[in-house]
Amino acid sequence: MEINKENQLNTEIIKKRGRKPNPKPVNNPPTEVLHPLWLSVSEAAKISGVGSKTIRRAIEAAHIKFKIVNNRYSINLVSLITFLLKKTKLRNKFFQHGLGQYVDKWKE
Repeated sequence: MEINKENQLNTEIIKKRGRKPNPKPVNNPPTEVLHPLWLSVSEAAKISGVGSKTIRRAIEAAHIKFKIVNNRYSINLVSLITFLLKKTKLRNKFFQHGLGQYVDKWKE
């Protein structure tokens, strides 16, 4: 109840002074992707600019999200990119040889 009274007082003060409330738009990114993209190990290696052995090491260490479909790994693209951006060496490979080299062209 106290919060409602306080809000009423604040709105009354704003109305008396002739100010209009300026609500700021809230941009909350989604916490989860509705339809994630799943890649094979070779596709993930090509997109990221690293070798397939690096991707398999990340899977074994549980650094990226994956699922097994028909005895093959399917890797979540979002978790792959977050993994690549955490380590400097992988980030550089991603931006020089992988998908990251095209980011500047997308911004234009």
